[in-house]
Amino acid sequence: MDDKNHNNPQAAPASKYCRESRVFKTGRVFPNDVNNHKTLFGGKLMSTIDEVASISAMRHCRTNVVTASADSVDFLLPIRPSDSVCFESFVSWTGRTSIEVFVKIISENLYTGERAVAATSFLTFVAVHEDGTPAAVPAIVAETDEEKLISESADQRSELRKIRRTSSKTLASQLSTTKYWE
Repeated sequence: MDDKNHNNPQAAPASKYCRESRVFKTGRVFPNDVNNHKTLFGGKLMSTIDEVASISAMRHCRTNVVTASADSVDFLLPIRPSDSVCFESFVSWTGRTSIEVFVKIISENLYTGERAVAATSFLTFVAVHEDGTPAAVPAIVAETDEEKLISESADQRSELRKIRRTSSKTLASQLSTTKYWE
């Protein structure tokens, strides 16, 4: 695999395997975790997604990271109090200083054992040195069929992120910051 950091004099190691950044976290759904539909709060799910993804990102680069964007969170199936929730994350792509992390959320009905992919998510982090300057990150090597499937479309997601970020900056520059009551 080519080292994407070849032009950086402070380049990170050439590459790491996706598995080196893999994180698993399993939890239960309790009554205070659900909304009025008796399904897991989306915000609760998103908080845990960010938590496990940040661990994957730091495992990959072994430096501080900041969340640059939650690129997508797709809620595919409701998660209920009768379910456990397993979060699995790994680094799926890297740029020079950016890290894309894929998170798969599996629900398991604790009574029947039925398992399903309930949600998927992609987040982007930027690696930073202690002084806040961007840090070079290793490239990734996908090994399993699932890692390869996710990694194959990463360049396309990266381009979409750039377009969306430019669009967001343009929109933000046109928004008011005055207090509505003034």
